[in-house]
Amino acid sequence: MTPDLSRLMTEIGRREFLGAGTAGLAGSVALRSLLADDSAAAIPPAGDSGIAPADPLAEKKPHFAPRAKQLIYLHMVGAPSQLELFDHKPVLSQYDGQPCPAELLEGQRFAFLKANPTLMGPRFGFSQHGESGASLSELLPHLARQADDLAIVRSLKTEEFNHGPAQVFMMTGFGRQGRPSLGSWLTYGLGSPSRNLPAFVVLVTGKQPGGGSSLWGSGFLPSVYQGVQFRTKGEPVLFVTNPRGIDPPARRRMLDDLGALNRLQLEQTGDPEIATRIASYELAYRMQTAVPDLMDVSGEPKHIQELYGIESGKPGFASNCLLARRLIERGVRCVQLYDQGWDHHGNIATSLPKKCREIDQPVAALLQDLKQRGLLKDTLVVWGGEFGRTPMLQGSAGPKAGRDHHKDAFTVWMAGGGVRPGQTIGRTDELGYHIVEDAVHVNDFHATLLQLMGLEHTRLTWRYQGRDFRLTDVGGNVVRKLLG
Repeated sequence: MTPDLSRLMTEIGRREFLGAGTAGLAGSVALRSLLADDSAAAIPPAGDSGIAPADPLAEKKPHFAPRAKQLIYLHMVGAPSQLELFDHKPVLSQYDGQPCPAELLEGQRFAFLKANPTLMGPRFGFSQHGESGASLSELLPHLARQADDLAIVRSLKTEEFNHGPAQVFMMTGFGRQGRPSLGSWLTYGLGSPSRNLPAFVVLVTGKQPGGGSSLWGSGFLPSVYQGVQFRTKGEPVLFVTNPRGIDPPARRRMLDDLGALNRLQLEQTGDPEIATRIASYELAYRMQTAVPDLMDVSGEPKHIQELYGIESGKPGFASNCLLARRLIERGVRCVQLYDQGWDHHGNIATSLPKKCREIDQPVAALLQDLKQRGLLKDTLVVWGGEFGRTPMLQGSAGPKAGRDHHKDAFTVWMAGGGVRPGQTIGRTDELGYHIVEDAVHVNDFHATLLQLMGLEHTRLTWRYQGRDFRLTDVGGNVVRKLLG
């Protein structure tokens, strides 16, 4: 026992500290076992045979053999237009500028479209790529070279048509804040193979998404499962560095004493948030050395930095893609990248090409880099937004034209991690408005992601307020066509 804790024990009355009766006896036994050796206060590494039961991030067995072990989710905040990128509609081009058929508008809700909108054909060309013949936009030349690694889903649908709720729905399976996010469910269900980094890491380019931190929040799950946002400027992770005047040995002694007290309380109450507290303090201590080394990509070979299109001294989406690979290499279970700026209500002809230039090369490089390192087979990569865009014009025709929100049909793609590559699933009508084949609800999408990670979505539950909750709520069917 350290001198500081010894003094604290003297100052606190024995019965007040340990509790009365049998609770006091149990606390006394726990205290002696915990404090017999200061080193016992530290949580053993994940995977060690002596791992402490209190470690909520210890690796757990999946429900069945997983096809993927880690996830990288690339979310384009604002909803990219599938009609300009992945879902080519030549017939829509023929009707460009014509009034929208009335039957398409009946009973529909839009965010901004006014009465009697006109149709707008795609503004960019498409061509087929790879042996799979995947149809991709001219705006994605780098990704096109990876076409045979992709599984493109053109038939996703959601229930929300405004950004914040749709982002929350896409990440939690529910349109209002308060539910656990996808990454939180994964870390709860599987734990983490990484000892020195969080199980779930978030990187944001540009402004925070409209859905806020609830997109990577743990909801009613213990907070140890929430995502940790890394920053590319300033201190990488807030509140991890030691306060002024506290050196690492002093920090270690403080954590040992604090851990002993927290473990005693955990023994008495069983509160999972105490286990969260213990794990968080220990992880923060280990991150002090792991994170700075991780975030410094300058040591990567020049050809790798050029592959991603990284400009020296300019952190952004390209460097975040490289960081995602580095995080996966170090055992992080789930990495989410959010890139702001895809909400093209206007100026789609100029704004969309700019955004594609920013992400096309880094995303293709991420797939190529993972593949050449043998990581893609165990890493599931997902790219998409929160909904799609309408085939109707928003605003005035001409260079300032844009598209409104569309919840009933949009595109995502997946690669690696047991996905059957080189295929396109789902089909929309000739205008890209309604799904006519293989509709995939967000709940189905989540069920499929969990299946690939070795988790049966109906069994991954948490009891809260009297009922069992899950990521897929009360729905969800695995899309078997996506499984390799």
